[in-house]
Amino acid sequence: MILHLATFRWKDDVTAADVADLTEALRDMAVGIPELSSYVCGESLGLRPGGADFGVAAIVADEPALSAYLDSPAHAAVYERLLGRMIAERAAVQLPVESSAWL
Repeated sequence: MILHLATFRWKDDVTAADVADLTEALRDMAVGIPELSSYVCGESLGLRPGGADFGVAAIVADEPALSAYLDSPAHAAVYERLLGRMIAERAAVQLPVESSAWL
């Protein structure tokens, strides 16, 4: 399994309404992508200094499933409509997840 983590810092003009719209759109998108085993997204709780404004954590079975998710028309539509104009900085990482990794 693969854990895909993406974090975002927003441009200065991004509003709370923009973030709420994005969160809803991403959650709706995730429901329609069968390759996703798990999906969480939302604003950072801000419990530590530094860090991002928003994050996405997606778990998929393998690399083809990751590509199917990231290259899906639904993902592209959310990026086109909302996410692309909001991003000041983006970082992403993919990590292997073994079933025994969950404590």
